[in-house]
Amino acid sequence: MIFAAKTSEIPSFGKKGVTLGGKALLLVNVKGEFFVCDDECPHQGSPMSGGIVKEGFISCPRHGFRFDLRSGACIDAPAFQLKIYPTELRGDELFVDIS
Repeated sequence: MIFAAKTSEIPSFGKKGVTLGGKALLLVNVKGEFFVCDDECPHQGSPMSGGIVKEGFISCPRHGFRFDLRSGACIDAPAFQLKIYPTELRGDELFVDIS
């Protein structure tokens, strides 16, 4: 696990883009539950940082495909899967496993 950000840097229903180990990642806060995913839509590579977070899903800003932040499953086009990374909270710090 590597340090990603302080939880205070990611507001509720907010996002923060970071680069860890050469990977562009998106940190997402849903009511104090934190998720980390690739910051690139698996469909056509659009930055997920421009997407809308709602009810545990993030939508791609290009075509609106919705991805479950827990599993990465796309409910609009099941052939696509958004990479979700394991996280761990240590106090007010968010850590992620990018291996």
